[in-house]
Amino acid sequence: MNSRSSATADSRLRRLFSRWQAQDVAPLVSLAVLVLFFVVASPSFLKPGTVEQVLKQGSVLAIVSVGLTYVLLCAEIDLAVGMLALWTACLCGFLFERPFAAGTGGAGHAPTWAIIAVIAVPLFTSLLLGLASGMLTVWSQLPSFIISLAMMNIADGMSRYLTESQKFSVPDILKTIGNRGIEITDDFQLPYSAILAAVAFLVGHVVLQHTRFGRYVYMTGGNREAARLAGVRTGRIVVACLAISAVTAGLGGLVNAGRLNSISLDQNADLLLSAVACVVLGGTSLFGGSGGMGKTVIGVLTFSVLKVGLNQISWIDDLARPLLLGLVLMVALVINGVLSKRK
Repeated sequence: MNSRSSATADSRLRRLFSRWQAQDVAPLVSLAVLVLFFVVASPSFLKPGTVEQVLKQGSVLAIVSVGLTYVLLCAEIDLAVGMLALWTACLCGFLFERPFAAGTGGAGHAPTWAIIAVIAVPLFTSLLLGLASGMLTVWSQLPSFIISLAMMNIADGMSRYLTESQKFSVPDILKTIGNRGIEITDDFQLPYSAILAAVAFLVGHVVLQHTRFGRYVYMTGGNREAARLAGVRTGRIVVACLAISAVTAGLGGLVNAGRLNSISLDQNADLLLSAVACVVLGGTSLFGGSGGMGKTVIGVLTFSVLKVGLNQISWIDDLARPLLLGLVLMVALVINGVLSKRK
């Protein structure tokens, strides 16, 4: 019995390890190497304040990356996420300073229904813009790269026209979500934004792994023609994924505006490229059909640790930090890409 039991346990372990691929382990190894390097280079890296900073900075990227993961899994791309985040935040600030809400400068007291409206209406408009991108992509049969590029400029133009390059205030609830959290210890708070990002990841994971829609997303990205022949309405899947991406981008834009306590036209300038880097760093394929929310979590953590860690190393010049950030990202992305080709 003992020999049989040990043999059974060994076979289970072999099956478990055989499921692991090099491209699945590489993102975890990259994250571990970065953490080890920054611990050695900066003794204060493991302090609770650093962990809190990583969670705060990564939460906005995490929320946006949830929707972008859906888009990449179905072999599409959404270049408009940064500007959709900006548009949602700008519309929120504009409505918040209207007379029915807090008034000019956001100095007045806004009723509860007005706060709900100035948050829900911008999110609804981002949903409409995402649906428009998806339907135009399917109807025109043009690459989503082209359609979302046009939508990026449309959202940017609407933001500039609406705000006239002025700053706007945001509701206090967004400031609370962006800057405060649950006090765990005297020197560490679990940010509310990180909790919101975790909920978004959990919902995204459950939908992808345990629903028919999630299976259809993988099928559409893996082989669209085969999925179509199997009865999957791939056009609807593409539209739905771009709509999800637009809503998560808008939500991320609102959280980022709350973190910065105001809205300006330059606050989401690098959000698109950072979110794409997070998703790909985790191991989700740009060509669709491979990846998931767990991998995106690793990618967001890797990117956030890298940015915060570089800022904490005093002997690195400020002008050199963007260069080092780009070099490290390039190496990590190339390694992940090479390993995925060997699958």
